[in-house]
Amino acid sequence: MVKIAQRYLEIDPWRVVEKGFHPEQSRVSESIFALANEYMGVRGYFEEGYGGEQLIGSYFSGFYEEAPVNRQAAYKGLIDRARFMVNTVDWLFTRIEMDGETLDLARSKVRDFQRTLDFKSGTLDREFIWETGRGKQLKLHFRRFVSMVRPNLGAQQITFTPLNFSGPVQVQSGLDFSPVHAEKKRNFWCCPRQGVEDGIVAILGKTENLGHKLFSGFQLRLDGAPKTGLIEREKFIGLEFVFDLKCGEPVTMTKMVTNYAAQNPGLTVDEVWQQGIRLAAGHQALSFAEALAEHMAFWAEIWRDLDITIEGDPENQQGIRFCLFQLHQTFHGANPGGNIGAKGLTGEAYNGHTFWDTETYCLPFYIFNNPSAARNLLEFRYRTLPQALARAKELDCNGAFYPIATIDGTESCGLWQHASLQLQVGSAVAYGIWHYTKVCGDLDFLYTKGIEMLIEISRYYASRGQWSPRTGEFGFYGVMGPDEFHMMVNNNCYLNFMAKKTFEFTLETLARMGTERPDLLAAVAAKTGLQPGEREDWAVMAAKMRLPQDKETGLYEQHDGYFDLPHLDPASIPVTEFPLYDHWAYDRIYRYDLIKQPDVLMFMFLYNQEFPEEVKRVNYDYYEPRCLHESSLSPSIHSIFANELGYYDQAARFFRFATRLDLDNYNRNTDQGLHMTSIAAAWMNIVYGFGGMRSDGPVLTFNPSIPREWQAYRFRLLYRGAILEVSVGQEEVEFKLVQRSADTAAVKVKIYGTEYLLGDSGIKLKIPARFRQ
Repeated sequence: MVKIAQRYLEIDPWRVVEKGFHPEQSRVSESIFALANEYMGVRGYFEEGYGGEQLIGSYFSGFYEEAPVNRQAAYKGLIDRARFMVNTVDWLFTRIEMDGETLDLARSKVRDFQRTLDFKSGTLDREFIWETGRGKQLKLHFRRFVSMVRPNLGAQQITFTPLNFSGPVQVQSGLDFSPVHAEKKRNFWCCPRQGVEDGIVAILGKTENLGHKLFSGFQLRLDGAPKTGLIEREKFIGLEFVFDLKCGEPVTMTKMVTNYAAQNPGLTVDEVWQQGIRLAAGHQALSFAEALAEHMAFWAEIWRDLDITIEGDPENQQGIRFCLFQLHQTFHGANPGGNIGAKGLTGEAYNGHTFWDTETYCLPFYIFNNPSAARNLLEFRYRTLPQALARAKELDCNGAFYPIATIDGTESCGLWQHASLQLQVGSAVAYGIWHYTKVCGDLDFLYTKGIEMLIEISRYYASRGQWSPRTGEFGFYGVMGPDEFHMMVNNNCYLNFMAKKTFEFTLETLARMGTERPDLLAAVAAKTGLQPGEREDWAVMAAKMRLPQDKETGLYEQHDGYFDLPHLDPASIPVTEFPLYDHWAYDRIYRYDLIKQPDVLMFMFLYNQEFPEEVKRVNYDYYEPRCLHESSLSPSIHSIFANELGYYDQAARFFRFATRLDLDNYNRNTDQGLHMTSIAAAWMNIVYGFGGMRSDGPVLTFNPSIPREWQAYRFRLLYRGAILEVSVGQEEVEFKLVQRSADTAAVKVKIYGTEYLLGDSGIKLKIPARFRQ
């Protein structure tokens, strides 16, 4: 794996600090310094305007627009319109002028620049000294946050301190709906209403195609109460004023902004406006300090149980906390039926779309930290089941075909080979239902919503798969698996295995309901039209599913004919040709046995305990050297396997790449937004990798190890009504119950192959030699 860090940020355990402005990294910094609260997110752009490269990005979860797809042919099943996360209002808009100069870090003379993202406070601070052409020096301090307590509230504070002069500085502060979407290269807004009401300066935007409406309103609080003037133009409203500065005396501008993204398209402009005004009025008595205090208290409570500590490795300590911070900002379950886009709310790459990695990479984090949020992620799939049913019909199949890329349940991927050939989303949803209900015991969800999805997913696989006339086995033809370097293949092993597990789990759940809740079974059978013959067919299909494997070695073949592909050593490819998608002809990628990301290893991770160690080893030893890790999802899974198999140096190397992927811009694309699902995978890398946890068996299992460079590490899990704390040092490991519910006296766990009942007294064990590095 040829990946080189591009480091320019300071190492700090609780902060990301940029000392000195790095204009060549401007858009990378905007992604890294992004803030969000699940409802809305904003990139770390310069609010005062910037003449260099910049993406003024402000986004709202589930808020999207639609545009036509330029198709070369009108084949059935190809989409003609796609939905995408739309860039919205620049609610931080500020302009600062002094001595006839407008502040712009692309042109202005500045020194002592520092920008800081603080994980504990959830704030972004920036300060520097601006010197005009006439020698006046003005120190500026910018602070912003988006409230984790009040989802509609964003706050901005700017402090002006003249260092060697007294005199005026002109300021504009406003709301701007004119930012351009980075990929589409255009603006999608009109503004049917704007004005001042009850002291609130407000504007309402409406998307041009779908008519989605967004209200934004603000109140300014200015030291010295200078006179303000109203500015209005197309797609903009704001205030302008003059601070009469006195040397050495700071003055502050505070802007409290209320944003309301109307999720109900049936609401009129006036209805959205009035609701926005009501929300803004509720913030009028709230001070910046009060809002910040409650916001910081929220984060303090989160870090109490969410934090992962690493002693002896400050780089990875910062990396894992950055991952946890950004993941919790992006989604913590406050929005029922919400989901996680590949870039979260930090950028427009992947258009805000959700992929199959939500259930396979993100869901485990929430299952063991916030089960209600985990259920909400699955609720999104249930809410969009009607769209999945419709999509299956478009593709001449039965049941539900969940799209490979979506923001609202409809397929939005314009590449036919992905939209039509990648069938793994349904099995990922089924796996997510299995994993969530297995760990959390939520039979209510399984028996009412989960089973309905399982039936329809199984129906789809039954209609999409076919029987081999030569072997009599069931399988899938003309598909693409997780490894996107091979398309239109037959019997992708990951897909076949996961479809088999989907059939089996569906049948097990139906049988269990027949015993435990026959009333609910009858209801879902009536709703879905389930026939007895379908269950019989699924059982046969699962039993006769083709899983190509060399029985002597245990090596699985990624797909039929994979072993016949010409081999190309990744080390022979010049570094300048990575990533291959940008440098090779499309068909050239498909000619070799190179793989983009784990495929066989992926299903062996998801159902880890079903495979003997020697089988995992032979597959890892074969496929890892062929993997280019061109997907950000790849390193964590390989690190987890490497740790399990005792390849500790590889495990540590992959882990560092996973936790610092964006901080060090390893893939050279952090400017497009953070890799949110690989951020979730970094958590798995600690817990499933070094912690050795496995959650796919009958008992929660741990085989902890520790990198030789670390002194110790610690993490917590929420499991069966209890909070488990796992502490690992170089010599011993300790398990504690730091909190438990009244009906949870002890928790059964397996540690290094032995079962224990973990109670209040805890468990302390020596680390066996096998797991010492």
